[in-house]
Amino acid sequence: MARKVKVGLIQMATKAPAEASCEEHRKAMLDAHAKYIEEAGKKGVNMLCMQEVFTGPYFCPSQDIKWYGLTEKIPDGPTTKLMQEYAKKFGMVLIVPIYEEHITGVYYNTAAVIDADGKYLGKYRKNHIPQVKGFWEKFFFKPGNLGYPVFKTAFGNVGVYICYDRHFPDGARCLGLNGAEIVFNPSATVAGLSEYLWKIEQPAHAVANGYFVAAINRVGKEAPWNIGEFYGQSYVVSPKGQILAQASRDKDELLVTEIDLDEVKEVRDLWQFFRDRRPETYGPLTEL
Repeated sequence: MARKVKVGLIQMATKAPAEASCEEHRKAMLDAHAKYIEEAGKKGVNMLCMQEVFTGPYFCPSQDIKWYGLTEKIPDGPTTKLMQEYAKKFGMVLIVPIYEEHITGVYYNTAAVIDADGKYLGKYRKNHIPQVKGFWEKFFFKPGNLGYPVFKTAFGNVGVYICYDRHFPDGARCLGLNGAEIVFNPSATVAGLSEYLWKIEQPAHAVANGYFVAAINRVGKEAPWNIGEFYGQSYVVSPKGQILAQASRDKDELLVTEIDLDEVKEVRDLWQFFRDRRPETYGPLTEL
């Protein structure tokens, strides 16, 4: 029997001015996402993911401690609890990217994973943290320390990779070896060189590792930073590297597409990349 799964991705522009309080940003984004979550539920979506740190703007062009106010505990914070209610209501797996407070002063770029019955399964913390002009992420995020977990959900095995992570094939391979059938990559990326890479790297990860990838990006420009246009184009790509569905460049949108997770086995049996690996020859990767 085919393992058909409906995947949903939400891309969105920020909904409050930068000068708004963190609580105002959080409320505005949660309110804006609510209608799309409801729509996803009505459309029978089985797995749904939002964009990177979805409860606010992409604040990393600044180095302003104000944005520490967007942090929340996971799983005990209000957004995770709310998303658990949605997951249970619609029988839908949710991947929820949140700015996480571990303890005061220690914050992570994190995604919580919630099963279709509302149970919190765990979290992924972004491992690769950029520190370049316009992306001062090391000011805000401590590098992840939870490895590359894969979560066994009601509809399939889910891995998470966050934004800048996608430039590193090593973690993508770890997710495949850990059993991922689909990897969600919530992002916040702007036009420029990264747009060229947007449709190269993640199909390459999908092919190399024989899994689906769901890539999510926000849209619009965010004042006062104006580091460029978040170009949307969220998409789902198959283990064969084929883009199955893609969202618009500039609109708030729920993208829904159906995938067949049996294709993972089909592709891995066809292209024996896991069988033909030579890990005993890769030692220098951990030494350089």
